[in-house]
Amino acid sequence: MGIFPYLRGVISLSISSFARLNRRRLTICAAAAAICAVHAQAEPRAPRAATDTVLTLREVSVTGIKGGALANRDEAITTLGESAIQRLDIANIKQASEIAPNFYIPAYGSRMTSTVYVRGLGARIDQPVVGLNIDNVPMLNKDNFDFDLTDIARVEVLRGPQNILYGRNTMGGLVNVYTLSPLSWEGVRVRATYGNRNAYKASASVYGRLADGLGMGLNLMAGGTDGFYRNEYNNTPVGRERQWSARWKTAWRPAENVMVENAATFSIARQNGYPYQSVATGRVAYNDTCYYRRTSFTDGLTVKHRLRGIDFSSIISFQYIDDDMTLDQDFLPVDYFTLTQARKEWGVTADFVARGSAGSYSWLGGVFAFGKRGKMRAPVTFGDYGITNLLEAKPTEANPAYPLRWDERSFLLGSDFILPSYGASAYHESSLSLGSWNLTLGLRFDWERAALDYHSHCNSSFTYYHDGVPYRQVPVVIDKRGNLSKDFFQLLPKLSVSYTLPDNAGNLYASATKGYKAGGYNTQMFSNVLQQDVMAFTGINPDYDIAETIGYDPEKSWTFEAGAHLDLFDGKLRAEAALFWIECSDQQLTVFPEGDSTGRMMTNAGRSRSRGAEVAATWRPASDWEFRASYGHTDARFLRYDDGKEDHSGKRVPYAPANTLFAGATWSRSFSGPALTGLTIQANARGVGRIWWDEANTVSQPFYCTLAASATAEFGNFSAELWADNLTAAQYDTFYFVSIKNAFLQRGPRTSFGLTARWNLEFN
Repeated sequence: MGIFPYLRGVISLSISSFARLNRRRLTICAAAAAICAVHAQAEPRAPRAATDTVLTLREVSVTGIKGGALANRDEAITTLGESAIQRLDIANIKQASEIAPNFYIPAYGSRMTSTVYVRGLGARIDQPVVGLNIDNVPMLNKDNFDFDLTDIARVEVLRGPQNILYGRNTMGGLVNVYTLSPLSWEGVRVRATYGNRNAYKASASVYGRLADGLGMGLNLMAGGTDGFYRNEYNNTPVGRERQWSARWKTAWRPAENVMVENAATFSIARQNGYPYQSVATGRVAYNDTCYYRRTSFTDGLTVKHRLRGIDFSSIISFQYIDDDMTLDQDFLPVDYFTLTQARKEWGVTADFVARGSAGSYSWLGGVFAFGKRGKMRAPVTFGDYGITNLLEAKPTEANPAYPLRWDERSFLLGSDFILPSYGASAYHESSLSLGSWNLTLGLRFDWERAALDYHSHCNSSFTYYHDGVPYRQVPVVIDKRGNLSKDFFQLLPKLSVSYTLPDNAGNLYASATKGYKAGGYNTQMFSNVLQQDVMAFTGINPDYDIAETIGYDPEKSWTFEAGAHLDLFDGKLRAEAALFWIECSDQQLTVFPEGDSTGRMMTNAGRSRSRGAEVAATWRPASDWEFRASYGHTDARFLRYDDGKEDHSGKRVPYAPANTLFAGATWSRSFSGPALTGLTIQANARGVGRIWWDEANTVSQPFYCTLAASATAEFGNFSAELWADNLTAAQYDTFYFVSIKNAFLQRGPRTSFGLTARWNLEFN
């Protein structure tokens, strides 16, 4: 089947798929667009300025360095401005999920689990398919994606391959986050929030100019929650969290053509997790500690200089993360085993960019380099139940006349790693304008090296018995060292063409882009490697090759996209639509090994294909009202994938949702009264599903929808907001997996509500 017959039918496929959803859920989603039938009976001081739009059609903010030669006219992009971010209470990238079509970030596990799915692509561990830039600085480690920021000025979600300009980890898209600049706003901001489950957050910021062209901003934040879940084994809260952060931002314009900006962020997160519920018992109940602790620091320096018609920019960053994930990895109230992954990682990036234009021709080019080095301890501690069932049972069953018993009922399998990786690339993009037509060509050469130094060790023993009497003791001593490395080279092209509609009504575009994600090594499979090494002492031969077991290959894709950006009725209606077809080879998948093995394995599917459609629109029929909606449909399937036990060809790619939905309505008005100066009421619905939880497509989460609403009253510089999420108490799962033959899931959060107070004092 060719691409064009599919594109003609994909919208009808999306509509028919959506129409099959449960009528009650559709009613809830439709209700979000119907709420706001409240109209205050007060004399307005003046119509309030139009609120910011979700869609950026042609503009590129000056804070963005790589807007693309066509100013984002040849790609799908969703933008949230400051007022929308405040209304939707977005403080981290997970809270932007579903607002952009086909963009989904499930909330499960802990803040370490920051899996992003876009258009059927995504990976739960190691490198992501969607990158994150904060104030132009690329975050190297996806485990540090999920942390709260305050005073966010803008969020951009770019969908489709961004490898040409942004490089690694962007084959599916990119999220740009920009924070407030002290040169654009001066004053003091204070915010305090309290909600059910003892959820609280407080922040204070001050922004000011120390001299002409020199401004500084300081932000402090603290927050926490007791979470929605409890461990029934010991009646303790699961999901309890405490976090603190500080951000210091300096902006300096020493000359008209020079801009220097430095942003330093320090954050701490402490969580009790993970709220995984046994499917068999319906309970969250485990006996060992589960937590995630993270301390991180990032400093990014951006310099922009315009010289003789050419813009030169440099972005240099230093990044550090110190985190510790400790899990009762069986998630059962028995002494199976616990896993610790404690890591310290240092990273640096350097990006040098130049861009210019001459008449109808414009260009952008640059070089990028990065390096990071991590040290990790990942010990697995086996308990009595795990020793009995995983290590003693099979050898004893095979030779019952000589049963074996471990000499100690708890022992350690140790793994220590050094993880260096680094790379460099050069890229260029040219754009030629021919009247209403624009042609863009892009090319990037990318090199990356992934390396691993490992040390696996164990010192224990077991004894064979015969007729109940000790027969022979066998020492279990493992001291295995080694190093592995891989180099990856890739040439990435892009071609796009766009047509500008008459009367500035928008544009049409089509593009073909190659995407790429380097391979690497998955250290979480070392627990399985060590377990097999231990079993070898009992006579069961190990069946693995270390490089093959923990290594995985690069993932490559070609994305073909056609779309439109529309600006109609004097700007009252802005919309975008896109059709896409993605051919992917060696898609990186995270799977849980079958049987009694531990760890999570990264594997490559032979070939997969993702195709779909997405639409988004913002409509402002009057100055008081704004309606916003987006819908995305993705059909992502394996074309060739045999895991050695079953052929999954034709099955849907797991964990990536087939549909995403967002619908919202906002009514906002200013007043001339001495007390009440403004009132805003908004409601929105988010929908996701169906999500298949395994490669065989045997279990899934059907489409579900959650409803949120808020009302904000303004009293001069002070405002108070009442808010609630998941008003209908929808029950849904955000994660499902099978480990050691046991199935687990995590339920989505229940209804939450609270009050937020803000005080903003702007300096004259």
